[in-house]
Amino acid sequence: MGFINFIMLAGILAASLGISLLITVPLTGALVRLRANYNPRGLQLDAEGNIEPHTGPVVTSFFGMLRRVKRIEGWAGLYKGFMPTLLFSLVLTIFAVTVLDANSPSRTGRVDPPATGVTGTLMYSLLSMLVSLPAAIITYRSITTPYKLPFFRPLYSLRILLTPTERRRPWVIYLTPGLLTAEVLHVAYTALLLSGLRSLLLPRPGSDDYTFSTFRFGIYLAIEILSTAVLCPLEVITTKLAIQRNHAAPEYNSVEQEVEDDGMDGEAYTEYAGAEEDVIGLRHEKDPYLSFTDCAKSIVAEEGWTALYRAWWITLLGGIASVFATVAPAMSA
Repeated sequence: MGFINFIMLAGILAASLGISLLITVPLTGALVRLRANYNPRGLQLDAEGNIEPHTGPVVTSFFGMLRRVKRIEGWAGLYKGFMPTLLFSLVLTIFAVTVLDANSPSRTGRVDPPATGVTGTLMYSLLSMLVSLPAAIITYRSITTPYKLPFFRPLYSLRILLTPTERRRPWVIYLTPGLLTAEVLHVAYTALLLSGLRSLLLPRPGSDDYTFSTFRFGIYLAIEILSTAVLCPLEVITTKLAIQRNHAAPEYNSVEQEVEDDGMDGEAYTEYAGAEEDVIGLRHEKDPYLSFTDCAKSIVAEEGWTALYRAWWITLLGGIASVFATVAPAMSA
């Protein structure tokens, strides 16, 4: 592929992705905020061991969170995370189309590999794991930060989103407690297990030697529906771990608050609400999740097991949409 053709392809993909993200980014932002919101059931202890009631926002519904974002942060707040979502989606899409020659690259918010062979699936899965972790960190923090992030000032935005430790040693983000485990499990389940089952049960796009079977379609649809029980908790845990910032002061835990100033001097979204009110509440940085298992146990103990299934129906609809998008060409033939 020539350089001019590559630039034209990138421009077309960026334009199409940008249009679709105009619709999906506000919805994704509400979903991330809902799953990131820290809403403990009981009383908490402060640093001195005194009982202190939880004073953060209690939002339990997806559309309730969407309305809250609009009320406090306005339209600009609804589109927080637009640029990192566009950039990371564009990277994976260009890789799938140009390197793997795929005609159906992965859909936004889902780690489905494109329609390629085993080698292509492994290549895409590896790149996805390498890209998805920093993508999750930057995108989720962009969405949950109370500060305004200019679209075209990436260095300023990174100073707000990343700690001094993360800016000096970017590889530290791959050591975020539990996050790599969550990403590997998610990618392994969707890009390897579900992809393998899909190739066995459903017709591949462009294949002439495979006929559509209602029975096999029903089996795979049921698998996708039941997978919600696995994927939704992984997505909730990933969200909570991705927004947990890494610090490196020697007298503190490696994920706790640093002594030095984080440089968070940006403009906050307070002009819409007229008061110092954040959209969501977050767990204190001096009480971090220490691992994937610790995060899961802490969520259940502090917020209840239902917190692992916040907006489960969105994960379910995403899986069903993935199935129908795969078999649509065969069903219409």
